[in-house]
Amino acid sequence: MSTNINRRDFMKLTSMGVSASALSSMINSAEAAEYKPKFHHKAKAKSVIFLYMSGGVSHVDSFDPKPLLKKMHGKPMPMKVQKTQFDNNGNIFQSPWESKKYGQSGIELTNLFPKINEKIDDIAIVRSMTAKFSEHAQGNFFMHTGFPFLGYPSAGAWVSYGCGTLNKNLPSYVVLKTKNAGIMHGGVSVYGNAFLPAVHQGSIFNISGDQAVPNIQAWMQNKQQTEMLSLVKKLDQRFSKKVAYEEAIVSSVKNTETAYEMQASVPELTDISGESKATLEAYGVNDKDQNKSEYAKQCLMARRLVERGVRFVELSCCRAGGGGGGAANPWDQHSDLPKSHKKMADHVDQPIAALLTDLKERGLLDETLVVFTGEFGRTPFSQGSNGRDHNPYGFSLWMAGGGVKGGTVYGATDELGYYAVDKIATVYDLWATVLHQLGINHEKLTYRFSGRDIRLTDVHGHVWDEILV
Repeated sequence: MSTNINRRDFMKLTSMGVSASALSSMINSAEAAEYKPKFHHKAKAKSVIFLYMSGGVSHVDSFDPKPLLKKMHGKPMPMKVQKTQFDNNGNIFQSPWESKKYGQSGIELTNLFPKINEKIDDIAIVRSMTAKFSEHAQGNFFMHTGFPFLGYPSAGAWVSYGCGTLNKNLPSYVVLKTKNAGIMHGGVSVYGNAFLPAVHQGSIFNISGDQAVPNIQAWMQNKQQTEMLSLVKKLDQRFSKKVAYEEAIVSSVKNTETAYEMQASVPELTDISGESKATLEAYGVNDKDQNKSEYAKQCLMARRLVERGVRFVELSCCRAGGGGGGAANPWDQHSDLPKSHKKMADHVDQPIAALLTDLKERGLLDETLVVFTGEFGRTPFSQGSNGRDHNPYGFSLWMAGGGVKGGTVYGATDELGYYAVDKIATVYDLWATVLHQLGINHEKLTYRFSGRDIRLTDVHGHVWDEILV
């Protein structure tokens, strides 16, 4: 077999599914560049499930009900109103949903998410979240990376980098999609690794089709791959000497290795035929509502992924509503909020509640941190007649499992739900807390880039100790 092959041929060979297990051990000079995870304290969680509600859920219609809105419905706002995305601001708009106390903790919630509400004793609500940006793309980047623009790693990439992998047969950061779920504003870079090694970028699994990952089914026999490896062994030393970027080699090697292992692991992962009928029904996998069915499959797949040791799993909402919300931002109801928010809630409520129940019954909730949030909240006053504009000045998110103290509330907004006024919380605090539960001190998880030690929380961030066990 000839060895007169250039770099392009080399890359072509490794892209064919050649096992990089052997290749990894060959490039000895590059192994020193690989980051070895170092935990700073005992971890409470092993994995994160990120339930991202792109577009912005209305907190005053869900997890932060405000009785004063009903009393003052139709009246002008009694406080300063900030510039909004569309500046078509109306008067105070009462919630279309009723509220009551739920669980032994007696936390007041609306009935927008009735099934999630039943799990409130396992949930900690942060009602004083704030963001710095009220535009979707900037908001998505900021919530995911701590910065409002391209060029910085996603939180999932940071978790992968900081914690390492628990399953070498699967990526450590997986983004789940289905047919009706779009990519959020900002594009796939929101899931990117930026300057971190490429092995940490989010891998998108579209679980609606026959293959969650394109071309995952091997088209070459192992014998052929082994023959190629013998050639790669001869090329290895010469290639590594010519390439200055050792870290890039390591990432390429690891990605190829993972891709090879995924040929067997992904089809097994996505085959849910072994799940019980009761489990499928609990999630709503076969629901006649296609959006609920799709999101149910994502939730079930999230459980299967963390069960197999995947560190960070992000889910994508389907477009079920209207009112301005598109495939990229389905929760963005600038009009017709009562109808559209209900449609959106109906397709995620049951699957998410089932996910929490399933994780708990399997003993996985204690080691899995579940986070529910959008990029911002919505205004307590109307946009037009029955919509709400973006509100980054005060909104809610919730967390469950992974050492979180359920049945608790952290912080508060004012009586109308406009501004955070107590224990003001930030995106930096969120990720500082997530990393803390994973055994990582957010101030110590850094990466040297462009002459500076950069971190997910920039130069900010405080752990929410009050909601932790």
